[in-house]
Amino acid sequence: MSVYRVIIIGSGFGGQCAAINLHKQGIDDFLILERREFMGGTWAQNTYPGAAVDVQSPLYSIESEPYDWSQMFAEQDELREYTNYVIDKHGLRAKTRTAANVSRIAWDSTAQQWRVELDGGKVLQAQFVINASGPLSTPVIPDFKGRDSFKGKSFHTNSWDQNYDYRGKRVAIIGSGASAAQVIPAIAKDVGHLHVFQRTPHWVIPRPDYVFKPWQRKLLRHKRIYRLLREVIYWALETRVVGLKYSDFMLELLAGRKARKHIRRQIADPQLQKKVTPDFTIGCKRVILSNTLYPAYCRDNVTLHDKTDGIGEITERGITTTHGDQLDLDLIIYSTGYDATDGVISYPVIGLNNTRLADVWHDFPRAYMGTCIPGFPNLFIVTGPNTGIGHTSAIFIIEAQMNYIMRALRKVILSGQKAIEVKSEAEASYTRHIHHEMAKTVWQRGGCNSWYKSKSGKVIAMFPGFSFTFRRWTKNFREKDHSFY
Repeated sequence: MSVYRVIIIGSGFGGQCAAINLHKQGIDDFLILERREFMGGTWAQNTYPGAAVDVQSPLYSIESEPYDWSQMFAEQDELREYTNYVIDKHGLRAKTRTAANVSRIAWDSTAQQWRVELDGGKVLQAQFVINASGPLSTPVIPDFKGRDSFKGKSFHTNSWDQNYDYRGKRVAIIGSGASAAQVIPAIAKDVGHLHVFQRTPHWVIPRPDYVFKPWQRKLLRHKRIYRLLREVIYWALETRVVGLKYSDFMLELLAGRKARKHIRRQIADPQLQKKVTPDFTIGCKRVILSNTLYPAYCRDNVTLHDKTDGIGEITERGITTTHGDQLDLDLIIYSTGYDATDGVISYPVIGLNNTRLADVWHDFPRAYMGTCIPGFPNLFIVTGPNTGIGHTSAIFIIEAQMNYIMRALRKVILSGQKAIEVKSEAEASYTRHIHHEMAKTVWQRGGCNSWYKSKSGKVIAMFPGFSFTFRRWTKNFREKDHSFY
């Protein structure tokens, strides 16, 4: 049985950051497990037409790994190139086992190690496990009536079939969130007819993209200038928290007016305007950045179905609407999101005294610093509960978590102990504070039902405050909140 100091589960930005930081700590006895045949996470997996990041590229990158970005909002090809650049620069392919899907992990109290079980029966052991599988890694397709009866082609945007030619075809896309908002304009001009099924509309604001000129890219190769640009972008985005948490007036001033003006500018039809206008406070759901979505809705070959004309049943031929109309289709695209809250970890986790993480999280997922759970020693969750960030780069939060994780590892190793476990009272106090602060945010009080919430109704995906607050907390390692043994 192979034994490692650390096993990292997932090879996306979370896994890459963990590996880079382990190297910095002088810990090279680690293995990355990737369930897919390839490395890279989100931007290697999501290849749907129009895929791009909605955070400025210079900020949506690892701080220690600047990159020669071609535009402000990078598209999927360039993002994949970047993640491969990081992987190759740090020699991570040699430290990774692909096609290695974790089926179960269990704490061995006698050995004080994690037993990591893979599909096919292979078993590994590790003193520490860092789960970096990511919150947007488990696609969800609702159980629509008749879903399996459809005789045409169907797939989720997360698993786009590059071999399927959708040109001239009769297509339906179910969902109108962030992924759908990128797919719809990208395919609308090529399909025969596109039916968009929108459960609830999202607020949309213009996408301020910008292609860097050659002389600008040359300037940005200087670390100080690149760092300055990151700082400018960071603080500009950080001001959004004032609206998201403290001031509806500021939220309306910064975003609401812009979103309403965007609708009026791009859509002339009053009925279509009404269909795309949400009835909740902007920011309650993820705000979409797009200059092309509304013009796509205005095309003659695009029909937008709102909740008054939704999906009644999926049939062999296509979709029957709630109005009773039969839509004959060649392709159904599911853009129906991910299990980003209750499914933060997709495999069974067994801790002390055979305690199942699923049972601990029965009410709602929670973790100290979004990272550690009482009863599960030496387990760290990257992008765990309440670590999502709605206004800035997710990578910034991942890097903040690394501050905490590396300090925890160093404390254990230097003390000569084998395990670290967060105390129950510390986690409970942290969780109470998080949800007390969450009540002030637009995500909780904004009048919408979003993927940010778990089945409990609590907002689990987001952190209720400034990102620099979270970073400060993770840097201030509180030894008294932990047990060592």
